[in-house]
Amino acid sequence: MPRLPLHTIESAPESAKPFLANAVKGSGYLSNLLATLAHAPAALEAYVTLSALNAKSSLTLAEREVVQIVAARTHGCTFCVAGHTALGLNKAKLSPDLVTAAREAEALPDARLEALARFTEAVIATRGRASDEALEAFQAAGFSAAQALDVILGVSLASLCNFANNFAQPPLNRELEAYRFEPKG
Repeated sequence: MPRLPLHTIESAPESAKPFLANAVKGSGYLSNLLATLAHAPAALEAYVTLSALNAKSSLTLAEREVVQIVAARTHGCTFCVAGHTALGLNKAKLSPDLVTAAREAEALPDARLEALARFTEAVIATRGRASDEALEAFQAAGFSAAQALDVILGVSLASLCNFANNFAQPPLNRELEAYRFEPKG
């Protein structure tokens, strides 16, 4: 049961309506995350703005989706794991085996993306104080210092949506049902 009612475009505060309308235009449906964030138009705008900035980062779409799946799993946001599973498979064209490994905290079958996943976990676990060894392993996989900061950008975006979903507990959209995530154990 959601803690907050889900807004529609019609019920949302005026300043949130353009963001919701653009989201529907882009995806064909209103994500329950956005329907929740509409309660706080500044939070909704922050999410949309940070998403756009994250899309301009030096990480590829596939790399950004690995960061988002790992962060969502780490933060316990099953809604975001499902949403980024859909994006990872359908837009970023990640392999199903790789997405499953990211969802289940297993070793990724791609060494570069595995290093990215482990660095993302280190950034979250240490609140940004990742060890020199974690950074060295990340850079040994071919990532730059700028990309380390772009991982932090991605984690920032993930934290906003993961924490909002964990707080508000919106139901999973039916469009994401095929990607539902239930953590093991």
